[in-house]
Amino acid sequence: MTRPIEVWMSPPGPNPWKVIVILEELEVPYEIKSIRFEDIKKPPFIDVNPNGRAPAIIDPNTDLTLWESGAIILYLIERYDTDKKLSFGSLHEKNLLNQWLMFQVSGQGPYFGQCGWFNVLHPEKLPTAIDRYSNEVKRVLGVLEKSLHNKQWLVGDKCTYADLSFVTWNDRMDIVLGVPDSKPLKEFPNVEAWHNRMISRGSFRKAMEIREKLMDEQGLMPNGMPKGVNNMAEYEKKMKREEEG
Repeated sequence: MTRPIEVWMSPPGPNPWKVIVILEELEVPYEIKSIRFEDIKKPPFIDVNPNGRAPAIIDPNTDLTLWESGAIILYLIERYDTDKKLSFGSLHEKNLLNQWLMFQVSGQGPYFGQCGWFNVLHPEKLPTAIDRYSNEVKRVLGVLEKSLHNKQWLVGDKCTYADLSFVTWNDRMDIVLGVPDSKPLKEFPNVEAWHNRMISRGSFRKAMEIREKLMDEQGLMPNGMPKGVNNMAEYEKKMKREEEG
């Protein structure tokens, strides 16, 4: 019997939820260790991940502790996707899947994250930084838009871990670009249709239900800030007051 995998996370960020979506898709049992953002650089989390970034997992079935979302996804696929529900067995398709996962972790995640930081969280508006990262977001989306021409999925004829690795960041487009737009992907119709196919899956809906509950438990707004806090500078002051108190 498969024992639950521990998933250590801070609930605001998109990266932990990529892992949860994969676990839901593969029907692998798991339990979440939810950490407040201000505790992410402290024990016990840094005992699991010395880099102090979420997510990390502990798999009691293999006695493996692992961090970095891309590495975790590859591990889960190798270990638990024995039926190839989210992957393929051929050399050609396996490497294309890994190509897209690497693009997600090196391109989409970092650029979207920086765009969100300078648009929403940074206490000072820096137009050059906002323009740079907003343009990079659009460049990444443009690569996906072109690649999805006349295709439903990035590789092959089914939804795979490569597709699902993009869904949680794309679902934050309104926050990333700092605009209250109900259709932030409308400039990229292939990406929008692809994204809508993924967010209609039960795995994604379940992950977002869990996220909403954990965010509420920690008193957080959708952008990850505590209720009543407007930017990271205010958040840092709040954390300092709490530590001193």
